[in-house]
Amino acid sequence: MDREKKETDRSNKGTNFTRREFIKGIGIGGGAVVLFGQFGVHGLAWALSGDPQLKMVLVDYAKCTGCRTCEAACSSRNRPVSIDHQELPGLGNPRYANIRVHSFNPDVDVPSVCAMCADTPCVKACPVDPDSKTGRRALYRDQATHTIYNDPGRCIGCRSCAKACAGQRTGVIIPNPATGKPERMCTLCGGDPQCVKRCPFGALSYVEVRRDRKFYGLGPEKIAAELGKSWYGIADFGGIK
Repeated sequence: MDREKKETDRSNKGTNFTRREFIKGIGIGGGAVVLFGQFGVHGLAWALSGDPQLKMVLVDYAKCTGCRTCEAACSSRNRPVSIDHQELPGLGNPRYANIRVHSFNPDVDVPSVCAMCADTPCVKACPVDPDSKTGRRALYRDQATHTIYNDPGRCIGCRSCAKACAGQRTGVIIPNPATGKPERMCTLCGGDPQCVKRCPFGALSYVEVRRDRKFYGLGPEKIAAELGKSWYGIADFGGIK
């Protein structure tokens, strides 16, 4: 019985389609959609020996449907509420999420989250002098979580970190409109990313950072253009929702 089940599983692997493939199949007249390879599954680890292992949230764009569950899960975890001196999960307002789903027309959805860059262009762009004791600028990489944090007491709200991120990487740092201080840096939820856990289609995973992965460190517009070429044969979009 076990042998028959294994044979059935193997035979089904070539016929199972993701929800994204199904949607796109309908969009082009019902024809089968062929996705060219699995994004971000090949390559060698790039980090130098002795460096801390950096991990990030990786997106399988072929599975993402743009449901924005990741945004709600992120916001709920990172924006808790206090009731009767008890900290509880927040309301999950996507506006305050550290992961943002960019939706393009025709249908391409690109979740964008911190790439956990080893060379930290955002930190290097911070003009605040390093602290004499900790060596940290206002923006720094936390030694325990390896995520990027901002010290609001030392931050001058110059927006340099956001400009560096947008110019060189994913552009996920959003300055507070009132103070100019950076927000929306991924916390990885203390090593248990809720966006990954709650994604209903398995489009997100928590993996080691590797710069050789396709789309690593690219902004949502560039990723959407590449996906548009593969899926629709076009790179021009009607807008961003």
